Amino acid sequence: MFLDRFIQYIKFEKRYSPHTVSAYQSDLDQFILFLNHPDQSITHPSEITHYQIRNWMVELMNQQLTARSINRKIATLRKYFKFLVQEGLITANPASKINTPKIPKNLPVVVEDAKLTRMLDDSEVFSDDFRGLRDKLVIEMLFGTGIRLAELVGIKETDINIYEGTVKVLGKRNKQRIIPLNNELLELLVRYTGLKKSENFNNNSLTLIVTNKGADAYSKFIYLIVQKYLSYISTQSKRSPHVLRHTFATSLLNKGADLNAIKELLGHANLSATQIYTHNSVERLKSIYKQAHPKA
Repeated sequence: MFLDRFIQYIKFEKRYSPHTVSAYQSDLDQFILFLNHPDQSITHPSEITHYQIRNWMVELMNQQLTARSINRKIATLRKYFKFLVQEGLITANPASKINTPKIPKNLPVVVEDAKLTRMLDDSEVFSDDFRGLRDKLVIEMLFGTGIRLAELVGIKETDINIYEGTVKVLGKRNKQRIIPLNNELLELLVRYTGLKKSENFNNNSLTLIVTNKGADAYSKFIYLIVQKYLSYISTQSKRSPHVLRHTFATSLLNKGADLNAIKELLGHANLSATQIYTHNSVERLKSIYKQAHPKA
């Protein structure tokens, strides 16, 4: 099915992130497994039609997958078949005829920035040793810059410019951006990197965030840190690093930041992805109106 050829293409030519490549590989493996059903005898991509893709979509719906997950898998197929057309291996893209399910417009989940700030300023929440300082830095970086989980994991110490007060971030599709750092975060970074050095870890990792043993931090490790501390200030079920990204964007918008500037800070490819935060601001205004207006 030329899967290896496609994976090599997105990995080395398109330079997609390891996380994205892994997601594409998983989606395609699932689709090929579906095609290998005894009732079907497909040996070449040219034999695949939109009927098989539609049947797979129905099966995914029966498995209770969300519309967002299904749309992502169909997007993977579109990209895969588009590549095969470009390579001259098939003549038409069967996935182009597929109508994907509508994604409900859910508002981004946020935490109250006032509660978050109080927690970060509370000297009793984070211990003053390496672990406590590292955990605080994780929360401060996510809330103070709005970066994605994968972006935080990838930051090296050399990406931090203390003198200019910035951090260099490698985002989706290997697109770099520079994000300003607030003074408190800069002071925390200086303290943390000094303490990290004094720990004398065996591997001397240049990655900014490391585990208790000095190894490079990984996604699940960061996730558990965020979940732990957000549970102190929030009872909502969703307490992920992305909640801090949403909180960062919503806080900026509520305080009058320009939407285009927020787009650049978040590393969004287009403004439509950023505009979802305006809905949170509208809901906030409605809430204030209902509480304050005598006829509300």
